[in-house]
Amino acid sequence: MVFDPTFLSGITLVLAGFAGAFLVSLWVALVVWTYRDIRARHRDRLVHFLAAALVVLLNLPGILVYLVLRPARTLEEEYQQTLEEEALLQAIEDQSVCPGCERRVKDDWLVCPTCQTKLHKTCHSCGQFMELPWNICPHCGTPAPGMRKEGGTMDDVVRGLQVEEEK
Repeated sequence: MVFDPTFLSGITLVLAGFAGAFLVSLWVALVVWTYRDIRARHRDRLVHFLAAALVVLLNLPGILVYLVLRPARTLEEEYQQTLEEEALLQAIEDQSVCPGCERRVKDDWLVCPTCQTKLHKTCHSCGQFMELPWNICPHCGTPAPGMRKEGGTMDDVVRGLQVEEEK
């Protein structure tokens, strides 16, 4: 076996070419990844340009600096967290409070246990709870006592009074 220095230099040249092509493609891939990543994390176009320029100029040290400085969460994650916070706040605000003492009360309570303020009234027909300002029961459709019935005539009113007197 004869040692040929030109063959060895040719292999070295090919390996150096592949290594150079790999490093250039790695550099381009890091720039593209940085640009895409910062677009998902920040809205400002100047910040997009500066992050990509940092990696273009400094290569691997630039990507390390970018990883230290980049925002922790993406815009989508920020949006999801905001939605969750709003849902929690809405759930807190939806809890019923007593109009008298403003303490929390449950929806199925008739009076406030703290200040004895009336919270609901019951329907005379079906016994379900009604809100105080309601004039008709949403469960059975019966008007509250003393409320005017729509479409009624004077004869209907007199007939209703006669039935109540007989009882």
